[in-house]
Parts: sequence; structure tokens; C-alpha cells
Amino acid sequence: MTSTYTASAQRYSNSEKLYNRCGKSGVMLPKVSLGMWHNFGGNDPYERSREITHYAFDHGITHFDLANNYGPPYGTAELTMGKLMEQDFGRYRDELFISTKAGYDMWEGPYGNWGSRKYLIASLDQSLRRMKLEYVDLFYSHRFDPQTPLEETLQTLVDIVRAGKALYVGISNWPLEPLEFAEDYLQNHDVPLLIYQGRLNMIDRKPLEEGILDFCKQKGIGFIAYSPLAQGLLTDRYLNGIPADSRMAQEKFLRSSRLTPEMLSYIRRLKDEGVAAGRTTAQQALGWILEQTGVTSVLVGASSVAQLADNLSVIQG
Repeated sequence: MTSTYTASAQRYSNSEKLYNRCGKSGVMLPKVSLGMWHNFGGNDPYERSREITHYAFDHGITHFDLANNYGPPYGTAELTMGKLMEQDFGRYRDELFISTKAGYDMWEGPYGNWGSRKYLIASLDQSLRRMKLEYVDLFYSHRFDPQTPLEETLQTLVDIVRAGKALYVGISNWPLEPLEFAEDYLQNHDVPLLIYQGRLNMIDRKPLEEGILDFCKQKGIGFIAYSPLAQGLLTDRYLNGIPADSRMAQEKFLRSSRLTPEMLSYIRRLKDEGVAAGRTTAQQALGWILEQTGVTSVLVGASSVAQLADNLSVIQG
């Protein structure tokens, strides 16, 4: 029989260190949020997902980030979230900030991808059913669609909020020029853009280099960084070779070609700097992101409670 979960009474005891305001909105987000891209799908042990999410919430992580096709297989991270809502988090719903997205491939045929009104609304309806929710706190357009008129995608986001299916909307992985158009359109339709989600880490600094982070700061839009550890490159995991159970060994999301002598030298230097500062390599990488002006939160994935605890120590010191 599954035990009943009761959240820690101390989960907000460190609030002054835990949260940042999201742009110019009324929303406070944890500086470290839990991303459920991997490790929470149908191929992963459900009890491990419970342990990680319990630990997260018990330590003030109120933001869980999902997308329609997170898993694997597609949709199963949201199914896990739905089971967690039924079993553990239902009575804490108003303390949680849950996001999902649509924009990448989800189902076959012409209506299961990109940014059409047909796809976005159908996908969100499916997501709500999987997660056992009446609404999400935040719904993202997951990527820029060069074929669908921007007005169609953005008006769909407006209508989703007005229908009560999402409280806020966000943009992820859009180039700067369409992002500027989106901010203006949404502002003029009384559904301000809450947040931009982009890849940012010590290796990939495109949001800084391309002006996206500066634009978000200027307009009062929050920014949340994903892939903060560059799929594990910015840890000690690959300093002594490629482990057989690693992402790099699978050559899927992280190619072994990235592990160049120059990259290894950089990671070793980062590790040495971390040792001198009393931090792990991962903590160094996360701390660098949170030091960037305009960054609201950083998304971390975790395959264990110990890994999440290590990441959280960046803001708990």
C-alpha cells in the first residue's frame, strides 16, 4: 500500500533565498525549478519520481516544468505528473506552479506539430487530461514556427488564457525578432508574456550573445534557463571517459564529438575553481547562470534525490 505524503512544514523556511520575481509580474518562482524532460517518464521507476518530487517540494521547489512530449515515451512525464497529483499533490495544487508546452512533434499527421491553433489547443487539452488538472499555471509555445502566421500562434495563446486553461503564457526557443513581435502582440491583447525559456549554460551562451536576455530584462519578461549543465558536460561525469550508462554513450542528446581536449581542459579548470570555492562542478555551473542579471530560475533535471540535493545547495548556502 502506498504511503500518504505530507509536505514538510519547513518547506518555506528559507524563502528569502529560494525565490525570484518573474520579470515585472506578481509571480515568484524558485531560483531552482524541477524540469521533467527526462527521468520522469514511462521508462523510469515511478517511486523514484515520487521521491525526487517530494524532496523538491519539501525544499521549496514549487515549479514543475513539463511538455507534451516529455518522457520517454511521449506524454508519459505528464502521466506521471497526473498520478502524483492524484496521489500526493492534489491538496497542494494552489502551492504549485505547473507548466507545459507544445510545439515539437507529439503525434502523427499534419496536426501534431509546430504552432497552429489546431495543434496547440488539442495538445493542451490532452496535457490537462494526462495531468489531471483543470488548468496549467503556464503554457508555452515550445518553438518558433516559420510557416504558421505569428498572429495565429499568439492569438491562440491569448484565447487559451481567456478560456481559463492557463493562467500565464510563455515562449521557448524563439529567435529575437519573433520574440519582439510576440511581446508586443500579447501586451496589446492584455495577456502579457510572462517568461522566456532558453538554453543557457557556461558553454552555450546564445541568449546572452543574441540579445534575448537583454530584451527580456528591458521588457520585464522573466527568463528561465534549461540545460544548465549542458547535458552533463558541466559536471565531473566525463572527466575520466564516457560511462556506459551515460547520455553521451547513447549518442542521442549528447555527442561524444563534443568531448574535445579543449572541452576537457575547460571542465577540469572549472572543477579546480569549484574545489577552491567549496563547490562541485555542477554547483559552479548553476551558480554562474543565477548570477546573470535577468535570470529568474534555472531548470534542473535529476535522476536521484542526491543529485537534486547537490543542485539545491547552490541557493541554500
